Amino acid sequence: MAMNSLDQLFTHFLKDMYTAEKTILETLPKMAKKADSSELRKAFEEHEKQTKNHVKRLEQVFKLMDERVAGVPCKAIEGIVAEGKEIMNEAESADALDAGLIAAAQAVEHYEIARYGTMAAWAKELGMDEAAELLHETLEEEVETDEKLSELAEERINQEAA
Repeated sequence: MAMNSLDQLFTHFLKDMYTAEKTILETLPKMAKKADSSELRKAFEEHEKQTKNHVKRLEQVFKLMDERVAGVPCKAIEGIVAEGKEIMNEAESADALDAGLIAAAQAVEHYEIARYGTMAAWAKELGMDEAAELLHETLEEEVETDEKLSELAEERINQEAA
């Protein structure tokens, strides 16, 4: 796909995030299952529900653009998820595992925050106000999730892992 204009970049990022969110949907239940902390498990389960809505919002943006819903490989999420799997396989204590799961999840959140922030700004620039609102709504949820994960880490999980 050519990326010679903002609308082409936007479409590429939309497809990238669609793949990313689908990958995250596959990964969150595995992370929830591995989490030792019930609070962390609950946070992953709640975010899985949110992520299903993120996918629906992306599908709405495709529809607004009269684009076929499709993804493209998302190498960034593939790499972040691979690191998360490594943590799940190699952590030898439950406390270290939970701290590592939070770190892996926050890497995902930070990627999503960067992408959704960019896409919302681009949608606004392209005059796609409804798409911008949908993307901004997802951005806000990603920021909230990141903050919840930080609270869990800082209030208890990091100390237990230390």
